[in-house]
Amino acid sequence: MNETRDIALIDELRALPAETPWLEFKGNNSDPEMIGKRCSALSNAARVEGRDCAYMLWGIEDGSHAVIGADFNPDTKKMGGQVLPLWLANSLQPSIAFGFRVVGHPQGRVVLLEIPAATGTPVAFNGVPYIRIGSATPKLTDYPQRYQQLIERLLPYRWEQGMAKQYASGDEVLALLDYSHYFRLTKQPLPDNRTGIFDKLEADRLIVRDVGGRWNITHLGAILFATRLGDFDAGLARKAARFIAYDGKSRAATVTHRHDGQKGYAVGFEGLVDYINGLLPKNEHIGSALRKAHALFPELAIRELVANALIHQDMTVTGAGPQIELFSDRIEISNPGAPLVKADRMIDLPPRSRNEALASLMRRMGICEEQGSGLDKVLEQVELFQLPPPLFRAEENSTQVVLYGPRGFAAMTPEERVRACYFHAVLRFLSGDKMKNASLCTRLGIAPKNAAQATAVINKTLEAKLIRVSDPDHPRAGYVPHWA
Repeated sequence: MNETRDIALIDELRALPAETPWLEFKGNNSDPEMIGKRCSALSNAARVEGRDCAYMLWGIEDGSHAVIGADFNPDTKKMGGQVLPLWLANSLQPSIAFGFRVVGHPQGRVVLLEIPAATGTPVAFNGVPYIRIGSATPKLTDYPQRYQQLIERLLPYRWEQGMAKQYASGDEVLALLDYSHYFRLTKQPLPDNRTGIFDKLEADRLIVRDVGGRWNITHLGAILFATRLGDFDAGLARKAARFIAYDGKSRAATVTHRHDGQKGYAVGFEGLVDYINGLLPKNEHIGSALRKAHALFPELAIRELVANALIHQDMTVTGAGPQIELFSDRIEISNPGAPLVKADRMIDLPPRSRNEALASLMRRMGICEEQGSGLDKVLEQVELFQLPPPLFRAEENSTQVVLYGPRGFAAMTPEERVRACYFHAVLRFLSGDKMKNASLCTRLGIAPKNAAQATAVINKTLEAKLIRVSDPDHPRAGYVPHWA
């Protein structure tokens, strides 16, 4: 941590008129039991007060806030045979990422303890949660109203709110973030002064104010608008989108093209999609609906699926990011994290994202479709190009979509035919219609004289319980998805 920032933070805290529920000054009192209770109380109080962190400072006089220096050394202080930080970590539930820092302040030695605000559940010390009220540290359960207030404010952790860069100067912010892309994509005029630029970036939580007139760049700001993701920590850089093209049907084939993303998602999205589409093989004739050369895969579908992989990934999975792999017969798009919606209901149910702020801003910038319509358009494009149905695959720690190249009905597997029938029924239902034998024949490229083939597929899909007869009293009325 930057000591210059710590000095500015200490001076900003000293400038407050008095201690707060999330701030406490100490002289040299280093009793471990006291510190443990205060960690619980200050962490819980910080969440109630809407703060991200709480602080304890040694070497500051309580009344005057003057720096008097501290002899306390957290790395040599022991409790129960353990050094204080380890003992404290074992005594707090859940174990929070607190941190002691010894700061060489110009006026004397100060020990700073930074305590993250509670997330998910109240922080307890030895099984008992505490709260800060004035100068007292009572048990949280003794104050039901405060307890309820804390529970209401314990929001799930949002990766987007985390800090990618702390204590950055204004010049650093403007160098690290491609702010001109932000204004262009959000269709806002570029302000003619720095204050206006920072106000807009702050309003969208891309940056937040730090101490000493400096700024913190949030994960949201960095992942979307980084000029170069490698300028941030390695964990963030590894979330860059990666593209690999193979000269064959397997990963054992020769790699012909490779593109490792360097820019933030919003800054680099158009370039990435154009790069992928430029490499897609062309097909002169795909089914009866198309009469001229088209890419092997629908470009709109590629765009939407890549955007979905960026938006819906689990950002807390370390060492992994979205990956697009192009084979001679298919394209696979994967992202870290299992989907929050069942694979067979991704089409009709509204999407759920772990990254709501990211998703909202990307939709606002027109990078992906409005909520709930993206996968519908993917399937519409697949049907228009008369491709095999895509495969949505949910693994324990990843989500994958496979888009297949052209294959006629005879070359489709039985599972693909059933899946195509189900997706077709979904699309018909969402457009206010019902699937019938004739519409499925068109979808699968089956000649009317061979309509019995479509009937066989419908029967298999009925057996799989993916569709049902819309009106049992009138079987010819058509079919709808099983959940309709």
